[in-house]
Amino acid sequence: MLLVTGSIGIDTVETPFGKSRDCLGGSAIFFSLAASNFTDVRFLGVVGDDCPFDLKKLFAGRNVDLKGLEHRHGSKTFRWHGSYAGSMNEATTKLTELNVLGEAPAIFPSAYTDSEYVFLANTHPAIQLEILSKVSGCRFCAADTMNLWINNTKEQLAEMISRIDLLFVNDAEARELTGSYNLVSACEKILAMGPKTVILKKGENGVFTASNDGSFFALPAFPTREVVDPTGAGDSFAGGVMGYIAKAQSTQPEVMRNAIAYGTACASFAISDFSTAGVQKATPKLLEARVEMLRSFVSF
Repeated sequence: MLLVTGSIGIDTVETPFGKSRDCLGGSAIFFSLAASNFTDVRFLGVVGDDCPFDLKKLFAGRNVDLKGLEHRHGSKTFRWHGSYAGSMNEATTKLTELNVLGEAPAIFPSAYTDSEYVFLANTHPAIQLEILSKVSGCRFCAADTMNLWINNTKEQLAEMISRIDLLFVNDAEARELTGSYNLVSACEKILAMGPKTVILKKGENGVFTASNDGSFFALPAFPTREVVDPTGAGDSFAGGVMGYIAKAQSTQPEVMRNAIAYGTACASFAISDFSTAGVQKATPKLLEARVEMLRSFVSF
């Protein structure tokens, strides 16, 4: 079983293609929609009284266990407002209201303690460590982070990184975390902190992966004609990667490379529409077709 803990958000997103107000967002949402194409997902997250979304309806027909979804009385749901311009590689944040994300984490169901695969989506490292301590059956754990925690919670972040198997970061975060502008050196410094593998997300330039056995792997992004909304692409990518690993029950090099390809395919759907509309269109059959196309693009 694959456990994800992360945010559920009310987003407002502006891109050159328009504006989507008060739409569904959050790392746990995008991750679960992608990962559920491959395996059963256990969902851990919290919303407030103001949450307008029916998550049971969203995940209907998907293997997503919502026992860990907490509706917290008297609290408000996480909100984010961001805009994209130009190449749309990075968002400009206009508003962040942590609300429930600034409170205690969601109540952890006892049924989740035997989760074998765990993804700790971007949140405070102390919360990530707390969740990880409750999973006694974990075989493989991955996590994401951001510059806020890199700059303000270095000791707790370093402890969290030392206890996981895989870290997802983008190129700017890797440089900030390690002080190395060269990305190969940055990856090697992250590996020295404890994880077995680091996956470096480079937006439209694809991904670069380094492992503690000295191996490297790179894959371009899936070529798409239109990028409507990049929000959630990284979490959809992580969902595809971790979903494939959990399905395969393996982290051998060949499995990891295939997982990255399927994650790339998931991300290509996520960016094609606002909010979750793009990633919701992904199916195992469509993902398989895009992975085959990726294989043909990079063979020579």
